[in-house]
Amino acid sequence: MILEINSQNPQKRLVRRAVEILLDGGIIAYPTDTYYGIGCDIFNKNAIERVYQLKRRPKQKPFSFICSDLKNISQYAQVTNYAYKTMKRLLPGPYTFILEGSRLVPKIMLTKRKTAGIRVPDHAICLEMVRELGHPIISTSATTPDGVILESLVAIEESLGHALDLIIDGGPIVSKPSSVVSLIDDVPEIIREGQGDVSLFL
Repeated sequence: MILEINSQNPQKRLVRRAVEILLDGGIIAYPTDTYYGIGCDIFNKNAIERVYQLKRRPKQKPFSFICSDLKNISQYAQVTNYAYKTMKRLLPGPYTFILEGSRLVPKIMLTKRKTAGIRVPDHAICLEMVRELGHPIISTSATTPDGVILESLVAIEESLGHALDLIIDGGPIVSKPSSVVSLIDDVPEIIREGQGDVSLFL
């Protein structure tokens, strides 16, 4: 099913319909400020397993997840003053920050070092979904199993439609990855340079 949602002012009832699918253990494709993402409810283990199978991804490589704002991040990660100030300047935006996960984060979402990748994209649809759901959703780019980025809704439907419960059409987006920055121990480390400006950390 494809659901067209306004990317500037997401219609509440349509967002609610998407959230019902997430609560039901569904997997969805949705727009972010970088790529179309594939996601599910962070607390639904069966749905997470399905995303791993879909992406053919080893369990040692946890997925990032989307929070709605800084306050939401502080529930799911250890946020120092330095991390807070840094993220406040840059979020929402095309960044994934690596932080130490809190006890609320399911083990399947953490690395061996108990870290997690957390995003607050500058995109109204996914932020509205997280608010409506009440907790984070998984965020992994929509790709073919061999890693080719699917940039259009047609490509997503053709390649992954069989495994998805919903595709949200939020219009075209700029397809470039987020910048990934670790803030562990207040020592910034650029893991990947992408769309977000990382000059602050150089």
